[in-house]
Amino acid sequence: MFKKFDEKESVSGTSQLKSSVQKGIRNKILETYPPIADYMDNFLPKKDAFKVIKCHDHIEILVKSGGTLLFFRHREGPWVPTLRLLHQYPFLLPLEKVDKGAIKFVLSGANIMCPGLTHPNAQMTPVDKGAVVAIMAEGKEHALAIGITSMSTEDITKKNKGIGVENCHYLNDGLWNMGPLFKA
Repeated sequence: MFKKFDEKESVSGTSQLKSSVQKGIRNKILETYPPIADYMDNFLPKKDAFKVIKCHDHIEILVKSGGTLLFFRHREGPWVPTLRLLHQYPFLLPLEKVDKGAIKFVLSGANIMCPGLTHPNAQMTPVDKGAVVAIMAEGKEHALAIGITSMSTEDITKKNKGIGVENCHYLNDGLWNMGPLFKA
């Protein structure tokens, strides 16, 4: 999603959100990620104004005042936390751990294949199809990618073929390198 993302070419506009829209987005995020309820005010305060950056390919990025990139979504999909936010709040997403052999492929933007998730050194948290998950790697402390499951973990184990998780955002992709550039 962000492999060839470049802020100068990909960003098409920024819009300040009305307080009612902000409240709706906060509620959707809380609904999707219940574990973050106690921490929500730390990074997305009720009184703070935030903006949405509209990008090509129907991508929207939620930006806090000060320019911190917090969440993104594709079309009308779920709001997905950025890796920087996930590194601050690692309990936010279910974890799927891949073996060491998959690391270089995940960091180059490849989707996570079922054999990389069912390897003896890998671990899976049971989730349904379409769940937003953090991709961890054997021997690493922080998430290296965020993805959306293409099938449930039960099906990944049974089939052990094909794409298990679609890679949405990974270390050193366009969104990671964007940093806090837009001042809200």
